[in-house]
Amino acid sequence: MARTMAKQSTSSGSLAPWIGVALIVILFDQLTKIAVQKVFAYGEPHALAPFLNLLLVYNRGAAFSFLAAAGGWQRWAFTALGVVAAAVICYLLKRHSGQRLFCTALALIMGGAIGNVIDRLAYGHVIDFLDFHVKTWHWPAFNLADSAITVGAVLLIFDELRRVRGSK
Repeated sequence: MARTMAKQSTSSGSLAPWIGVALIVILFDQLTKIAVQKVFAYGEPHALAPFLNLLLVYNRGAAFSFLAAAGGWQRWAFTALGVVAAAVICYLLKRHSGQRLFCTALALIMGGAIGNVIDRLAYGHVIDFLDFHVKTWHWPAFNLADSAITVGAVLLIFDELRRVRGSK
């Protein structure tokens, strides 16, 4: 029985449910970015809560505006990285389609990566709008794609910790 379960979790399977999760992330990410661009002026914060603003900003770099002022080459480097990541994730999803938590995590990461790739290709920058803050200290603005990537990464860590504990 254990051998059957192990084989099932690593056998080739359907990509469809995982691509569906990624497409939902992409859809919500792009819809929120379009809405924010249509409703808000660049750089003007709109308070939603004492700790959260909606704030339209553009990020030419990566997370935390890493390499944002690098001169333009980073747009193509981060675009290529996102495309390669999506291809590797598709391979992993196909290979491990029976591992639900692992694949959910990967699908969230892939959807977020592709959402940001779409921005880079369409606009030359990523559209960010979630601005969390404590008094005058502000976390770098981010978007739903970034949130999906972060949740996916946390789920990957949780899945690996669960797997390690289960093998003892």
